[in-house]
Amino acid sequence: MDSNSAQSKAPRRKRRKLPRSFKELTPTQAFSPRAYFRQMVWKALLTPRGGQRKTPAFPRLGEKQVAITFIGHASFLIQFADLNVLIDPNFANWLFFMKRQKHAGLKLKDLPQADLVLLTHAHFDHFHKRTLRRLSSPRMAIVPWGVGDLADGLGFDRVLELEWWETFSRGDLRVTLTPCKHWGARVLRDHHRGYGGFLLEYQGRRIYHAGDSAYFDGFKEIGTRCTPEIALLPIGAYEPESFRSVHMGPEDAVKAFRELQARWIVPMHYGTFRLSFEDMDEPLRRLRGLIEKADLARHLRVLEEGVPEVF
Repeated sequence: MDSNSAQSKAPRRKRRKLPRSFKELTPTQAFSPRAYFRQMVWKALLTPRGGQRKTPAFPRLGEKQVAITFIGHASFLIQFADLNVLIDPNFANWLFFMKRQKHAGLKLKDLPQADLVLLTHAHFDHFHKRTLRRLSSPRMAIVPWGVGDLADGLGFDRVLELEWWETFSRGDLRVTLTPCKHWGARVLRDHHRGYGGFLLEYQGRRIYHAGDSAYFDGFKEIGTRCTPEIALLPIGAYEPESFRSVHMGPEDAVKAFRELQARWIVPMHYGTFRLSFEDMDEPLRRLRGLIEKADLARHLRVLEEGVPEVF
């Protein structure tokens, strides 16, 4: 592993007081229990689960080819000819009382064996223990600082923690934890846990997964230091406006894409779990309009869940 000095540094750990109300359980302190239940639980319960699981036809890849399969939410399978990487795999139909609104794009049993699993942070919709426990002999996990203990007993041969801008290297493979604007606590008192995005470099290709993030100036730094070719960017969970302190909307994603100087934008973090108040189909609809208006349509790749696409 090699580590580079950086302008962005991991945030200093802070001690947090116990919450005094339901609002304080969220970083935005934005919603009341009544609004939360009505918008994110009751509406979801009444909505039939959409989508369908497909039997994937994974392509045979040549050197320097990469195939990306969108599983749903922020979950992806990234494949090279001799390397399989999973990012934030989550096949759950329920997260406690939160109903998945769209089936995962494929069945977990149809995944190839993962050589590497990247986990951007400890939130339950990104670090789903039951999914991880059911993976077929995953060899290695890379996580942000303070998250490694959560992977104990999940079947990994090795778990490696990184700080922002630290890089794991093995041969031609490089994995770098990049900064983001979010938070890492899984429960009430574990604010020591880290969070970030990942830059995956292999065979001359660069794929960037932003993790969960609000818009921040760090996208400029990421674009300058390690310009990605493919940018997997979140576009949902932004309403009400206060949610934008921890999540991006479509406008933010377009701005981040420009600053990253990437070739393709692949949207994620929409249409799967009801995490905020906007309509489930609004983020992608708005993104398409913004992309068209900005004359960037040739750079947009909207992936159908469960269907591998070769880049």
